[in-house]
Amino acid sequence: MSEENTMTEKMQSMVLMNTLIRFSLVAFLVFLCVRIFAPFTAIMTWGLMLAVMLYPVHQMLAKRMGGKQGRASTVLVVVGLLLVGGPMVTLGGSFVSHIKTAHAKLATEQLSIKPPAPSVEEWPVVGKPIYKAWNQASANFSGFLDTYKPELKTLSMRAFTFVKSSVSSVFLFLGALVVAGIIMAWGVPGTGAMRRIFIRLAGPVKGPQLQGLSVATVRSVVAGVLGVAFVQALLLGAGFYFAQVPAAGVLAVIVLLLGIMQLPAMVVSLPVIAYLWMGGDLSILLRIVFTLYILVAGMVDNVLKPMLLGRGVDVPMPVVLIGALGGMVVGGFIGLFLGAVLLAVGYEIFMDWVNSVEDVVPVAE
Repeated sequence: MSEENTMTEKMQSMVLMNTLIRFSLVAFLVFLCVRIFAPFTAIMTWGLMLAVMLYPVHQMLAKRMGGKQGRASTVLVVVGLLLVGGPMVTLGGSFVSHIKTAHAKLATEQLSIKPPAPSVEEWPVVGKPIYKAWNQASANFSGFLDTYKPELKTLSMRAFTFVKSSVSSVFLFLGALVVAGIIMAWGVPGTGAMRRIFIRLAGPVKGPQLQGLSVATVRSVVAGVLGVAFVQALLLGAGFYFAQVPAAGVLAVIVLLLGIMQLPAMVVSLPVIAYLWMGGDLSILLRIVFTLYILVAGMVDNVLKPMLLGRGVDVPMPVVLIGALGGMVVGGFIGLFLGAVLLAVGYEIFMDWVNSVEDVVPVAE
């Protein structure tokens, strides 16, 4: 009997040792794969998000091209590169040219600044300090540089960091667009592979549901966050332009960024309304009309967001919104999508676990 116990213990030890060795080898292999894939995580994640967003458009285009998936992907990628890359290259070349010209003039002390218009002083909140600094720079630029040298150095470093980050983001987006085109070209087998992965992880019933939920959540965030922000920026930008507000285009871009960050557009629209009544050249009737228009356009997200955010998703809208906001805080712009997807999937799994109690213990009425 003792010999049988000894043999059993040896067999169990061997099985345990083999299991630990295999687990260690698998863990080491996973670790190496993660390390190798890590440099491409951002661009691949972006590419996957873009592919999910653009896939309906890709399929419509493919139908018009006789089902040519690769050709439709090529057209989408080329159009995207031209729409995004073309203007960025032009603006970048113009920016570099202006920087070189300004540096040459500064080196020869020929750089001069035009004096500000009197209307600058009437800008709400920041008008007077901007007018004072601008006027000082136009009168004596060398003295202005000496006076504000520490502030200008800090500002230039921040501007350089911002430009560097923006350029990196643009190139990342262009690369991700190419990756998205490749993913969309293989969309049919790719969708099947993802379905098998979800089934393997969550079972044959819940797996396809979670896959559909992930896809629907990404598209819901696009419509409810990016779409609403773009519409609101377009409406307010048009109002700023026709109301003759200075830097209307810049203010519209700020509204777009605020909308993406889920901050109220009133941060921009209220100072603009103050400018219309304090420093604008419009008549009383036009001031009233544009004030009402800007107020309505500034609150249009309160109407559109509940309609679009969470549409087609079997998850409450606040869950998607909280996931998008939290994801953006943690992971930046890409976290806007990943956070919403993860929280929606987590909510669905949690509620499925909670509701499973009803199958075991009847809920008392």
